Amino acid sequence: MEKRTARLTLLIDPDKKAAFEALCKEEDVTPSQKVRQFIREYVEQKLGQDWRDQGPQS
Repeated sequence: MEKRTARLTLLIDPDKKAAFEALCKEEDVTPSQKVRQFIREYVEQKLGQDWRDQGPQS
């Protein structure tokens, strides 16, 4: 688990937000948990699971 956190603010269509929140509720996860999962999977897909050991990316 990460030791520090940073805030990510984004704009999204209200209907998509409502649908996303409903889907998260069905999975018994918070929207924040799901977004963190999406980001983690994307980063690992692009940089590999050991991305933290690679140092800063430009």
